[in-house]
Amino acid sequence: MTTPTLDRSIADLRQTLAGRVITADDPDYDQARSITLGGIDPRPAVIVRVADADDVAQAIAVARSTGLELAVRSGGHSGAGHGTTDGGLVIDVTDMKGLDIEVEGRTAWAGSGLTAGEYSAAAGEHGLATGFGDTGSVGIGGITTGGGIGYLVRKFGMTIDDLLAAEIVTADGQVLHVDADHHPDLFWAIRGGGGNFGVVTRFRFRLHDVSEFTGGLLVLPATAAIVAGFIAAATAAPDELSTICNVMPCPPLPFVAQEHHGKLVIFGLIAYAGPPDAAASAIAPLRALATPLGDMVRPMAYPEIYPPEDPDYHPTAVARNLFLDRVDDETAALIVDRLTASDATMRVAQLRVLGGAMARVPDDATAFAHRQSRIMVNLAAFYDGVDDMDQRERWVTDFHAAIEQDDRGAYVNFVADEGEARVRAAYPGATWDRLREIKRRYDPDNVFHRNQNVPPAEG
Repeated sequence: MTTPTLDRSIADLRQTLAGRVITADDPDYDQARSITLGGIDPRPAVIVRVADADDVAQAIAVARSTGLELAVRSGGHSGAGHGTTDGGLVIDVTDMKGLDIEVEGRTAWAGSGLTAGEYSAAAGEHGLATGFGDTGSVGIGGITTGGGIGYLVRKFGMTIDDLLAAEIVTADGQVLHVDADHHPDLFWAIRGGGGNFGVVTRFRFRLHDVSEFTGGLLVLPATAAIVAGFIAAATAAPDELSTICNVMPCPPLPFVAQEHHGKLVIFGLIAYAGPPDAAASAIAPLRALATPLGDMVRPMAYPEIYPPEDPDYHPTAVARNLFLDRVDDETAALIVDRLTASDATMRVAQLRVLGGAMARVPDDATAFAHRQSRIMVNLAAFYDGVDDMDQRERWVTDFHAAIEQDDRGAYVNFVADEGEARVRAAYPGATWDRLREIKRRYDPDNVFHRNQNVPPAEG
């Protein structure tokens, strides 16, 4: 595409869009192209900050006519950097923050530019919530289309289990309303199939009563016995309790005694959706594992589970995601030993016990195919500069291989840029075949390929 032709296309967009068009000549270009992931510095040719579905359709048309690679950005948290593209066109939905909460019916229409924290704060004013992830700055667009595993997963299921309908712009510029009765194949695909099928501009979610909620951070020493005990207790807990067990070196936190700084600890993130007395009983087995080094767990409003974040934080890390069938004494010892042996500035094994409401949905009900997986694990090591990256990559890869069990799946939202085999692990068997057929119908030219890509079926 010649520069004059591209310049004319951009000029036309500036004239016709309700939103904004940002290029390198604009003073806020560097801010607009910034993403959470560190270690990369892509420079899109144009960033389109869309205001509505019509803007999205126009931006897709320009990308197709100019041959520019198309990326779609919501919150900018893609661990693979898929929310941007070097030299291409980025559709940025972050200005689409409309939110219409139907308190009596407990549903909400939400613009895909909202973050989990923004949505939760607004819904929380009514004592209501939809479960997203564990980070408030994550965009609801990415986390929803990938599945959504967070603080309410055992009580209410995944984010996609509360998705009732959506508005989506497809590769040919059509604006479609999808739900169980309208384009049900596409509705199935966007519940876990990622951004392969179009740009979702609005979501209709179910809301739940979380007027009574207990949450916060529980810090415990990280011996193998305590790690195994934490997972056992979280597995045996009622569905109301969801946990995240981060095994990692303790940062210099003011509420943890200095003697524990730098030593391996469990950062247990606790979320109980229910009355305080029942929460205390459910959490008691975790507190009984050892004398807590820090206990910030308390009754709170649900949105408080999302702490403030540093917008200038751009971590450089390598990571692997997998599912485990069990964390017994042997597995826990392996986790502790591997973390202890590493000299990375920061390293972590994050363990999330699943089950509950998530597991009661049939495997083929949505494009997320791992309903019976028991424990989700994220292994990560932060690296200090390019020279350090290869060493940390080897450590994470070896750790993954050492800990892997019978469940060979992966959660697409936590897969980095790891190749087709890992995408296939996220979408095994019949799920992969069905997604490819739907991709063929709605995006036969694979316009939406800056994602964990499912190529269209042939023929």
